[in-house]
Amino acid sequence: MRRNRARWVRALDECRTGKLSGAVGVNAHWSPDFEEKVLVRLGLRREPVSTQVIPRDRHLQVLHVMASIGDSMERIAVELRHLQRSEVGEVLEGFSAGQKGSSAMPHKRNPISSENLTGAARMLRAYAQTGHENVALWHERDISHSSVERIVFPDAMILLDYSLDRMTRVLEGIQVREKNVRENLEKAGSTVFSGHFLLALVEKGVPREDAYGWIQACALQDLEGKGKFLVLLAAHPEVNSRLSPREIVQLGTIRYQLRHVRDIYRRAWSESDS
Repeated sequence: MRRNRARWVRALDECRTGKLSGAVGVNAHWSPDFEEKVLVRLGLRREPVSTQVIPRDRHLQVLHVMASIGDSMERIAVELRHLQRSEVGEVLEGFSAGQKGSSAMPHKRNPISSENLTGAARMLRAYAQTGHENVALWHERDISHSSVERIVFPDAMILLDYSLDRMTRVLEGIQVREKNVRENLEKAGSTVFSGHFLLALVEKGVPREDAYGWIQACALQDLEGKGKFLVLLAAHPEVNSRLSPREIVQLGTIRYQLRHVRDIYRRAWSESDS
């Protein structure tokens, strides 16, 4: 969203141009210097080369950025929709007293706001597509773009404003079911940490292909119900001769997997302050 904000500022600045260069852009009635003086009074830069209109690639950038902001919100919304699925159940949208979920199944709490935001993002992308269509004008002088822009700019900006407000309310009301998060992680088992062991063995000088084969053999036995991954690793002669029991236990934990997350957030927060 910080990147989107920077893009938005740049896109608006791209559009701060004007033209008083006549019907075909050749300054037939007054000079470019006079045109520039008037536009400066209006807080605009002179379009260096215009035709009947200002080139519409400038306006396209604004529509593009609005679509990009919609994409970013959809990225969040799609993840929340997945996490709210009954079989996952890790995150829930806020649900007010008396609110209805599914009209047919009273027990459901549908992620209606996230679904709404996904649809809004599709519309913002569609508006951006019209911006592409507006760039190539017949002989650089027709006004077929005009009717399009009278619709898409107000609509897209109103929709984007609405979407940002709704996304904010969704995030403020998020409910996290930590118990379900923990249980879902535990269902995956310790085989998900196989990459930790692969890199640890490589760092100890084991050829990568050899290390991969040893770890894969233990992981497949676990997945086939023939033992526990960490126990199998500890019993593997090639692995236990290079990794201590303490190292095997440490590498097979979620704590080790997430050991840098706090620093990632700290750095991101620090960058936002700057």
